[in-house]
Formats: sequence, C-alpha cells, structure tokens
Amino acid sequence: METYLNIALIIISVLLIVSVIMQSKGAGLGVLSGADSGSVFTARRGVERTLFRVTIVLSIMFFALVLVMVFVAR
Repeated sequence: METYLNIALIIISVLLIVSVIMQSKGAGLGVLSGADSGSVFTARRGVERTLFRVTIVLSIMFFALVLVMVFVAR
C-alpha cells in the first residue's frame, strides 16, 4: 500500500512542478527569482485557464495524498 502511495506522490509531484513551470514560462526569469516583472494583470483564457485549474487540482491531490500517507504511517 505504501509503495503505491509513494509512486502516486512522485507522479503528482512531477506533474505539479511541470504545471507551475509551464505557467511561468512566458513571464520570464524574473518571476522565478521573485523580482517584479512589471506586467499588468490579464485575465486567463483558454489554455492558461485550464492549466491554472489543473495546477489547483494537482495541489489539492498532493496535499490530500500527503495527509493519507501520514495517517497510514502511524
């Protein structure tokens, strides 16, 4: 059971990292270092909105899976 949870956690972690990197791909390296990019807020449409929602779902799944692993490890 723990092996499957560990594999699922690794897969979700990699997908979450990829989704976050894809979101900041067009923003430049200033976003990754914490510097202000100086851009004005724009509404998310199309692929950006889908990627944003996928990132939220993956983060909720990551958090829930970590909680499950903590309770299983007890």
